[in-house]
Amino acid sequence: MNWRYENEEVDIVIVGAGAAGGVLAKELSEMGMSVVLLEAGPMRDPQHDFASDELAMQTLGWQETRIVDGQHPLTMGHNNSGYGVGGGTQHFTGVFLRFHESDFKTRSIDGVGENWPIHYKDLEPYYAKIEKEVGVAGPRHFPWGNFQGPYPLPERDFLSPNADMFRRGCDKLQIQSVVSPLAILTAPYEGRPPCINRGFCNQGCMPNSKFSTLIVHIPKAIKAGAVLLTECMVNQVQVGADGLAKGVVFIHNGIEYAQKAKLVILSAYAVETPRLLLNSATSQFPNGLANSSGWVGKAIMTHSSHDVYGEFQDEIRLYKGTPVLATTQDFYETDTIRSYARGYTLHSHGARPVSAAKGIMESDSQFLWGSKLRDAMFNYNFYGRITMVGEVLPDANNRVTISDEKDKFGIPRANVSFSYGENDLRLIDHAVENMKSIIRAAEGTVKYVVPDTAHLMGGCRMGDDPSTSVVNSYGQTHDIPNLFICDASIFVTSSGGNPTNTVMALAARSADFIIEQASKQELG
Repeated sequence: MNWRYENEEVDIVIVGAGAAGGVLAKELSEMGMSVVLLEAGPMRDPQHDFASDELAMQTLGWQETRIVDGQHPLTMGHNNSGYGVGGGTQHFTGVFLRFHESDFKTRSIDGVGENWPIHYKDLEPYYAKIEKEVGVAGPRHFPWGNFQGPYPLPERDFLSPNADMFRRGCDKLQIQSVVSPLAILTAPYEGRPPCINRGFCNQGCMPNSKFSTLIVHIPKAIKAGAVLLTECMVNQVQVGADGLAKGVVFIHNGIEYAQKAKLVILSAYAVETPRLLLNSATSQFPNGLANSSGWVGKAIMTHSSHDVYGEFQDEIRLYKGTPVLATTQDFYETDTIRSYARGYTLHSHGARPVSAAKGIMESDSQFLWGSKLRDAMFNYNFYGRITMVGEVLPDANNRVTISDEKDKFGIPRANVSFSYGENDLRLIDHAVENMKSIIRAAEGTVKYVVPDTAHLMGGCRMGDDPSTSVVNSYGQTHDIPNLFICDASIFVTSSGGNPTNTVMALAARSADFIIEQASKQELG
């Protein structure tokens, strides 16, 4: 394997070519920095490597085994981790929400969770920047949170029957709903075509109407001079006797290589980033890198993502159209009359036959198999579906640690332990009852409630106090000034909304900080 910079020290090496890594590679390379971007998975051509096939496109999710435990063990893979250039943006639904001000101050406002060391206003210009780069389409007026529109592109004007059902039910219950803000084009934009409602967003968008860093940020990074190396599994961050990061070691086709760098950025997501830090332990850093606080791997969070299926007299056909097209955040903020703190978002959410069958099979009221599952799926065209994105509070006992078991590269596997807290469970119950009510208001019959989770956050949280956090607000580790973490692992709380916009906004903010500090030569 030969590549430019093989025997040189580059300015920046980035581990992970997903939502954050793509933004960082673009921003830093366009400023003239030498950048190497490493990705464990392959490079894909959407027109040739994506397929309208649920089973085949499971490969877009992380492929390596992760060990799970806890009272509510997480399902790992396609639902919360990407694999390949673009990471999870290859197969996410495209929902593009901003956090609210309250998300950054849950301890001060609601007495739960922890405060972030930043406010909404610190990310506001970066939200706007990312939304413009991506071409977000959304409603003219978004009635919740700090940002209420308009978005760069107009909202979708043809909704799916499932979204119509959702909005009809919400209207009858006097619940506000809107057409979802989506990173999916409604008009031609920078050479990409508008969406034609194929509906295979979770299998990769072949026409390139849905954003991913695979097609937007990373090509611009490469054009600016960045070097992208794929199918390279990083197994160690190298640290010198001076305590500074010196580069990374990675494995490609069974051979170990090294890339020296002045600055190392980990954007490998909420499991692989802590795993890499812990596996990079040395005599100087016996508990893992950037872990003097002991918080590496701790307080990992997911989103509760239960689904409720209803059966209707008229056909819904859940496979039709973009999966998520209608949203409400009426239950996003804490309401003291409820039995829990914080809140959630509800989406109308389509489902293709295989994922629908898998969900129905695992519904919490019954386990369907064989002829019973077959009979249930005969009614697939008449099912509607609503999904929640529920805030899960940070808990230090939910964590990523290192297992004694090793993967095919000889790297100790990640062990992910997760249990819901009482507040989380009460929030789920409230959301499920609201989803049932919406289905009934739309003249459907509730059939199945499917427990699920989505997204991963936390494990290397940011903070001002080095004794209780891993990085500062820019992702710079407290212990090693030229080692940065820029991905969802630095989240302090999870919010009740989809995280991709915030991941990318944080990455853009970190890029500006790195550029500014590099100009002052203050990065170690």
